[in-house]
Amino acid sequence: MSEVKVNKISPRTNCGTVQLGDSGDTITIPAGATITNNGTAAGFGSTGEVSWNTTKITADPGNAVSGVGYFTDTSGGAFNVTLPSSPSAGNVVAVADYANTWDTNNLTIARNGSNIEGDASDFVCNQEGATITFVYVDATKGWVCTNSGNSSQAFEALYVTATGGTITTCGDFKIHTFTGPGTFTVSCAGNPGGSTAVDYLVVAGGGGGGGTEGGAGGGSGAGAGGYRTTFPSPNCNAGSFPISAQAYPITVGGGGSPGTGVPGPSAGNNGGDGANSVFSTITANGGGGGRGGPCGSQNGAPGGSGGGASGGNPNGRAAGAGNTPPVSPPQGNDGGAHNAPSSTYTGAGGGGAGGAGGDVTPAKGVPGPGAPNSITGSGVTYSTGGEGGDYNGRTGGAGGAANTGDGGSAGSGPATPGLPGGGGGSGIVVIRYKYQ
Repeated sequence: MSEVKVNKISPRTNCGTVQLGDSGDTITIPAGATITNNGTAAGFGSTGEVSWNTTKITADPGNAVSGVGYFTDTSGGAFNVTLPSSPSAGNVVAVADYANTWDTNNLTIARNGSNIEGDASDFVCNQEGATITFVYVDATKGWVCTNSGNSSQAFEALYVTATGGTITTCGDFKIHTFTGPGTFTVSCAGNPGGSTAVDYLVVAGGGGGGGTEGGAGGGSGAGAGGYRTTFPSPNCNAGSFPISAQAYPITVGGGGSPGTGVPGPSAGNNGGDGANSVFSTITANGGGGGRGGPCGSQNGAPGGSGGGASGGNPNGRAAGAGNTPPVSPPQGNDGGAHNAPSSTYTGAGGGGAGGAGGDVTPAKGVPGPGAPNSITGSGVTYSTGGEGGDYNGRTGGAGGAANTGDGGSAGSGPATPGLPGGGGGSGIVVIRYKYQ
């Protein structure tokens, strides 16, 4: 084999062309050799490729270097990557979301005087886990996005992928919490090797507690909002409610209005019923409102959990029915009844997810217990009934806490004018699934 050793090969004429070999020849570059391009590579069948800098960056590197890809870590805060100044056609820069935090701490691509996708605007990267490549084309379009991807796309065929609500994680599970209306949008339903189903907690708004009339005794406690859940599911908490790729509108029920205090005998001081909460085919029904007391003399109101019966004359007033309309397993329990002597002006308790409201004994009815649930990663008790009002308390009823589905407690007398009950707690919808 012949060998030629020179330091430089140049054409015979200035700005001429040097040819290596003839058509059909093979040019071999041995192992360990490096070819450095300080000019323009043409005819190699590839434009817009980068070499990745494997040292992550946490701040703007200044003018980014063409041909380099940057792993950007915005976990400590948002920052810019500034594109090269005076770019030439074929220049390329790429960025990747190193810490999966672009959705919360955006990365901004500063255009540095050139257009991006034809606009004289910076480009904001806000998709978690994405990778984006920009190639400079010309002065009109400027930098053009030639490809982009998201890390979740590599796994979307294996696990459920969705958006909507406030998203948190607990181990290998993603949790979407809705405290108001929204949409749970499933872009991928996964497969049996990962996850194909979700667990849910759907709690309706609790009823409002009954008010009192002037100079008399207490109203009744309200029923808690209906409580429906698959958590924990029998399949190792990996979900038991199948879903498909679609948008699921979410309804979160509000709590019932409190019964007002009125100056004299009246049935108009009842608490309002809670509103329903809905996810897919699952509806939790609002809690039954508490009854005003005592001269209204009413049976309890039905609902997800039933409200208690009011105090006063006559006796023998029935509890409000829970699990109305009926579902399996039951979404709630009955309120308390009034079977004490007619002169007992105290009210019964509202039903809860964990048990019935207390009857008048003649003491006021205790609230039905709620149900604990840790679907969000923290233990919370939902859907507790409201407490019945008594004759000597002289206090307004306590309201249910927001997003618990608790029933409002009744006002207690005597007072002039009467005292109001407490408003019902609003509901909540929580969806949980395995995502990795």
